[in-house]
Amino acid sequence: MTAKQTLNSVGLLIFRVGIGSMMFFGHGLDKLERVFQGNLQFGDPLGIGSELSFVLLAMAESLMSLAIIFGVFTRLAAIPIVFSMLVAVFAVHISHPFGKMELPLMYAAGFFLLIFTGPGKFSFDTLICKFWHNWRNKKR
Repeated sequence: MTAKQTLNSVGLLIFRVGIGSMMFFGHGLDKLERVFQGNLQFGDPLGIGSELSFVLLAMAESLMSLAIIFGVFTRLAAIPIVFSMLVAVFAVHISHPFGKMELPLMYAAGFFLLIFTGPGKFSFDTLICKFWHNWRNKKR
């Protein structure tokens, strides 16, 4: 691995752990606790029911954030978070001042970045890929 690749992977590690932790501790953990308490009161921005909407949002903001922090299925884990942030912008805050949309837009942009770049070399995704590649080559 070149120095540039190493620095890029370190940058993605810092970014991934940072944005994932901010989402988890700032938003996901509280929602996950509410799910376990049975407090599922929430809006219904998608028309699928308020309880299901809340559970899906809680799972995106908590479990998917943890997956991103550890770099496990990073690209896939970022998709539900981006989706939930875009719903927050376009279905919930669209008529509010820009300041209400700014945070979900920043989260959406950050998690979009991870969809396109992946987690970098310092992740469980890399270990999983190496294991899979070695296992497939041994079978041949």
